[in-house]
Parts: sequence; C-alpha cells; structure tokens
Amino acid sequence: MSVAEGSVDAPPVSPPGKSREPRVWKFVGTSLWGLVLFGAMFVGQIAVVAWFLWRGGGSLDRDTLVALTSNGRIISLSVIMGLPAILLALWVAIRWSRISFADYLALRWPSWRMLVAGMASLGLLMVVCEIVSRAAGRESSPGFMVDVLKTARADGALWLLVFAFCVAAPITEEFLARGFLYRGWSESFLRPVGAILLSSAVWTAMHLQYNWFFLAQVFSIGLLFGYLRYRSNSTWLTVILHGVNNLAATLQTFLLANNS
Repeated sequence: MSVAEGSVDAPPVSPPGKSREPRVWKFVGTSLWGLVLFGAMFVGQIAVVAWFLWRGGGSLDRDTLVALTSNGRIISLSVIMGLPAILLALWVAIRWSRISFADYLALRWPSWRMLVAGMASLGLLMVVCEIVSRAAGRESSPGFMVDVLKTARADGALWLLVFAFCVAAPITEEFLARGFLYRGWSESFLRPVGAILLSSAVWTAMHLQYNWFFLAQVFSIGLLFGYLRYRSNSTWLTVILHGVNNLAATLQTFLLANNS
C-alpha cells in the first residue's frame, strides 16, 4: 500500500539521515485503510457480544443473537469498545503518513460562529425530518431503539447507553467518516464534494439496522456534517453536533418508551 497514488515511477530515495516527507493517504490508501478501520471497529464491538454469549453458555442461534443485540447494556458496551479499537487503528494509519494525529483528523476547536451555525442548521434539519416523518406516517424513532432503551433502564445501565450513544459513537464515527475518510478523499480526484458524498454514503452504510426511511435521514445528516467539516476544517465540530443529535434522539426515544 502506498501513501501516494497515481504515480508510475518509483518514489525517490530519501537522502541518508533525512526522514520521509509527510503525505496524506489519497483515494486508494484511504479506501484500503478505511476497510481496516471498519474491521477494527467491528472486532471491538463484536468481541463484547461474543463475551456475553460465551459467559451465558448459550447456543449460537438466531433467537440468542437477537436477544443479545437488542439488550441495552450489551449494545452500549459494544459501541464503547469500538472506540479504543478504531483509535488504535487510526494511530497506526496516521503514523505511517508522518502527519500528527490531531492535524490529520482536523482535531481543532471550531469558532463559536461555526458552532452556532452548525447547531442552527442541525436544528433546522431535525425539524424538517420530523415534519417529513409525520407527513409520511412514520415513527419518529426506530422501534428497536425503544426496546434497547427499555432493557438498558431495566438493567440500571441507562447512563451507560447515554454515554455510548452520545459520546463514544460520535467520536468513533466522526473520526472515521469526517476525519480520516474525508481528509484523504478530499485531497484525491474526488475533491471535497465527492468526499462529502462518499463519506456520507459510508457513514449511512454503518447504520443498516435502520429501514430505508431512517437511512435517508442519516444520509442527509451526513451531508450536513460533511459540509460543516469542509467549511470549519474541524472534526470536533461534527463530533459535537453528532453527540447533540444522538442526545435528542435518545430523549425522544425515552419519551416514546414511557408512553408505550
């Protein structure tokens, strides 16, 4: 795998004692590392489910898997464990680029103006999504999320679920999608527009537990986050907005759970 792409000539040999020049992974490198990052996140998450399955001594059948993957405490721990796994993989990928971790992922604090603009635009989009949802006769929250929240509350793990969905998940997903993938793809032939579209599509594919209606909402939010990442040059901005969005969705699901 090579950081540079599109070159048919062998890279020049660095003079003795001189380190290789820092370079961003381009389209191929970013795509291949993206698969590694997703794999690391998946391994970290599935390890939790596997541990609970082994501890329970249950058989590996469909009913058991459904029960495990709809349990709020297990889901929360699974999401949380995906964070250190992907951070480690990101560290390896970015270390090879010889660019600092914070610079590569644009981990800089956004201006207050961009933060306010981001909050306002996300709020407007959430209102539009709610209006469309009601007009289409759709539920405001995915049905399985109500069950996840109920089981987490029954196990006394509601706080864990809030941390997983509103802190761990936003960091994990934004570092991958709007941090690593956008950075590399935006500096390739895709340019920022193509990087926003493709990273939003990848992020949407990470939420296949939803039906097509909610996937459309996820994609629209991804487009907004991608645009804000481009305008602000700050991944922390999208992490914050992602956390706010998930917190609002969790509170909405909590109200639905109490009324059901």
